[in-house]
Amino acid sequence: MGILEDKQKDQLKDIFSSLSGEVKILMFTQEFECEHCKLTREMVEEVAGLSEKISVTVYDFVKDADEVRKYGVDKIPAIALIGDRDYGIRFYGVPAGYEFTTLIEDIISVSQRDPGLSKEVLAELEKVDQPVHLEVLISPTCPVCPGAVRMAHRFAMASDNITADMIETSEFPHLVNKYDVQGVPHTVINEKDGFVGAASETEAINLILMSLGKKVPKEFLDTLKDQHEHEHEHEHHHHEKEPKKKKPAGKGGKGKKR
Repeated sequence: MGILEDKQKDQLKDIFSSLSGEVKILMFTQEFECEHCKLTREMVEEVAGLSEKISVTVYDFVKDADEVRKYGVDKIPAIALIGDRDYGIRFYGVPAGYEFTTLIEDIISVSQRDPGLSKEVLAELEKVDQPVHLEVLISPTCPVCPGAVRMAHRFAMASDNITADMIETSEFPHLVNKYDVQGVPHTVINEKDGFVGAASETEAINLILMSLGKKVPKEFLDTLKDQHEHEHEHEHHHHEKEPKKKKPAGKGGKGKKR
């Protein structure tokens, strides 16, 4: 039995009929496949079977070490979407649930060779002159997460300096702990900065530029300041009401069941 239902296949065939350029799906797994690796491979093979414009190449994480290095893959299951070049679009974990739509929309964007961003946003991305690695930690049941992943992948398409990963939290709990993820979507910038929740394209670009030490509009800084003051005020009232429940700083992420 396949991953996709017949109705889904018919819908995707119709959508893919308008694909223009070819799309290569590179899927990284291993010889003795884990459940998630097998599910991811079968999913992309079924998707690729619905259009002559889409192809799949499956690589072994151990045996195909050269390809793993070439595409910078450091965990599996992994998917890289390639158009006329490698845009730096990656999926780590099964793109299931809401994220399946992200995969399909990314395939369409890569086929069109167009990230679908405004001139204003593209102009801001021109200011990114250093390597930026975006990691968007998600849950397949989170309806807001696809928007965050799509935005990161669009940025990667538009900028040679940006790479962007979708990371499924339940499959990579060590990253949940590393970044102290309390909610999704959680976007990490170069493993040190980031933001939680939905952000507009302009907000996300400004946060990336701030992380690189670039100047951003004063209005944006004022907005951030107001947000931080509001959060601090909320925390202050919360702690006054429930002083006994306050945890020692830095201990929040330890020993939690996730």
